[in-house]
Amino acid sequence: MSPGVDPAGVLAFVDAVDADPSVELHGLMVLRHGHVVAEGWWAPHTAERTRLVYSLSKSFTSTALAFAVDEGLVDLDDTVLQHFPEYADEVTDPRSRSLTLRHLISMASGHDREMWPEAVARDREDPVRGFLLIPPEVTPGSVFAYSQPCTYTVAAVIQRRAGQRLSEYLGPRLLEPLGIDPVAWFSMSPGREQGFSGLFARAEDVAKLGQLYLQGGRWDEQQLIPESYVAQATSRAVATADEDPDKVDWSQGYGYGFWMSRHGYRGDGAFGQFCLVLPEQDAVVAITGGTEAMQTVLDHVWEHLLPSLGGDTEMVEDAHPRLVERLRTLGLPPCPGTPSPPRREDWSGTTFSVDSSASALSSVAVETANGSVGITLHEPDNALTFTAGAGEWLVSEPSDASGDDVPVAASAGWIDDDTLRIEAIFLETPHRLDVECSLSTGTARAAWRGTPLDGGRLKRLHRPR
Repeated sequence: MSPGVDPAGVLAFVDAVDADPSVELHGLMVLRHGHVVAEGWWAPHTAERTRLVYSLSKSFTSTALAFAVDEGLVDLDDTVLQHFPEYADEVTDPRSRSLTLRHLISMASGHDREMWPEAVARDREDPVRGFLLIPPEVTPGSVFAYSQPCTYTVAAVIQRRAGQRLSEYLGPRLLEPLGIDPVAWFSMSPGREQGFSGLFARAEDVAKLGQLYLQGGRWDEQQLIPESYVAQATSRAVATADEDPDKVDWSQGYGYGFWMSRHGYRGDGAFGQFCLVLPEQDAVVAITGGTEAMQTVLDHVWEHLLPSLGGDTEMVEDAHPRLVERLRTLGLPPCPGTPSPPRREDWSGTTFSVDSSASALSSVAVETANGSVGITLHEPDNALTFTAGAGEWLVSEPSDASGDDVPVAASAGWIDDDTLRIEAIFLETPHRLDVECSLSTGTARAAWRGTPLDGGRLKRLHRPR
């Protein structure tokens, strides 16, 4: 570990999050002075696999905007209607007509709420039009409201002006210079990548983006994005306030696709995806997870990890080898229960109807043979079959009914004579599905640990192929 980083503090952070029942982390990378000083992955999650980072996508979209501004494709003070003139005649409200890219990238459209459902309801084929047709309540730029159409519209403008999808535009400008493998991004009508969410990237890719901003937009002696844009994007453009007093790090202000924090600034995404940039410590922390307790994660960072990144830290003599071993052996506990059913003949070939509205599943089929448990998850229009490990995670990449590979880690065990429990981790997302099958009733209960924001259908539980 490099000088000025106390491994005991990193170890304390890992121990704290593992001991906290509200937190589940999947990956951690800590960089200081441009070097990786600690990294670990909670098995069955691994470093090389891309995953859905939800709203951390917004920080990548903001970076695309930086390139588009620098290349003269757009200006921050362009109105949306300058780039969508076909809607000018029907968008008559003065506030809607005055909406600029600067307003949108800072979540200051003048609306007082999340606008995505209303924008899509107005125009499913082009949510930009649907969004523009709903007049803001106040003057754009004056108030903050976290709203997906803001970033979606910025992404739409960039893709229209560049004549490329967002990931294609970022390829030679950001991804290739930073050594980021091609990313995937969910698309929607009319063929645009979402921008506000839907990006699949590795924790290392997230850390590299943070390092680029920490270095003022410079990478390997090349100024990739203007330092002036970095300064604006990572400063408070609009004040934020959260009614929940426990979410203090969401009340520090918002920049251009980045949140301000009690320490530094960050990009973040639902269920514990973080890119923390700490200029005072010359550090970046990338975290992936599957937790709804995001403020709690940040509290642990500030309490345990942040103090370890100071140059005056007094080292604990044996902490480094203990941290190395701890990071090497990180893992999520597999499903509890016994490895084989009490009445083997009663279980194999049984299909259980799902009586829960918590998932899109219609039924679950179970096969037992040679000490393994085969599972098929059925939806009305899709299905996925995989094998679950007994007392361990078994990783596989089965294909669904559409032929798309869906990486999954599964574990199963019998809780009692009547109950089989299955836990399935969808490795390219933050999500885990728990299923309990009852032999006596012929039914199964299915529940997400953190319901996917789009409902959790099988076709959305992997990166676009």
